[in-house]
Amino acid sequence: MAVKLRTPLSTEDVLRLKAGDVVYLSEEIVTARDSAHRRILSLPKEELPFSPEGAVIYHCGPVVRKTWEGYEVVSAGPTTSARMNRYLDGVLDLGVRGIIGKGGMKAEPFRGRAVYFSFTGGAGSLAAKSIKRVKAAHWLDLGIPEALWVLEVEDFPLIVAIDAHGNSLYR
Repeated sequence: MAVKLRTPLSTEDVLRLKAGDVVYLSEEIVTARDSAHRRILSLPKEELPFSPEGAVIYHCGPVVRKTWEGYEVVSAGPTTSARMNRYLDGVLDLGVRGIIGKGGMKAEPFRGRAVYFSFTGGAGSLAAKSIKRVKAAHWLDLGIPEALWVLEVEDFPLIVAIDAHGNSLYR
């Protein structure tokens, strides 16, 4: 089944999805790799530079180009998600309802509250076509790939690889 969704995601949105569904995601997503996850979990929720309630985090270190208006994403391929398993419960406890990455994660923490979306590794230029603009860049002191990028996306093509019912395409 193909579904169009907009962020922020509701609990009802994620509970409707099943492993194997194709999703075209629009609105706002944020990138976070290891360093950004550590910083997210070290701050009080109200001090985060994005609203975690219903948010979607993309495990990605984008390639960006500075422009007169700010930044432009050139490529935005996923990074391997498994190394972020140690932060998963913490970010989901904040209200994050979607994670995008490659390679999968532990399925159990998603149960009843979130989904894991897969995006094909090596297709960073395809991802960049769905990114309409960089809304903000935070924590540039971590370095460009590790910074937290707030992106506006339109019809970002994803596959539900782990659903909120415990089903995983990786099993």
